[in-house]
Amino acid sequence: MPREQFQNLTEPMYYILISLIEERCGVDIMASVEEISKERVKVGPGTLYALLGRFEKEGIIRETEVVGRKRSYIITNKGLEILKDEYNRLILLVEDGKSFLGGYNNGIGK
Repeated sequence: MPREQFQNLTEPMYYILISLIEERCGVDIMASVEEISKERVKVGPGTLYALLGRFEKEGIIRETEVVGRKRSYIITNKGLEILKDEYNRLILLVEDGKSFLGGYNNGIGK
């Protein structure tokens, strides 16, 4: 059985979709991703626009406005479901790991 294309999101994908809960243009998306991830994840223009194109093609986001070269987007209901599924998947991973790694308190590898 083929794997669903957006079954597991990369970190940039996840944070881009979170940022698009509110309507944003590309520059604002990049800034929002940095802010939400506390500057741990940075998305460059090439990666951003490639992902926005894929998301839009799959109906995960939609374009809301075009002013000159500035394009704004927002997440769709389908995108919100994908984002919620990924959130729940990540929680499950953390919960599964607690029984094995819970006693380490972030001291793994130190």
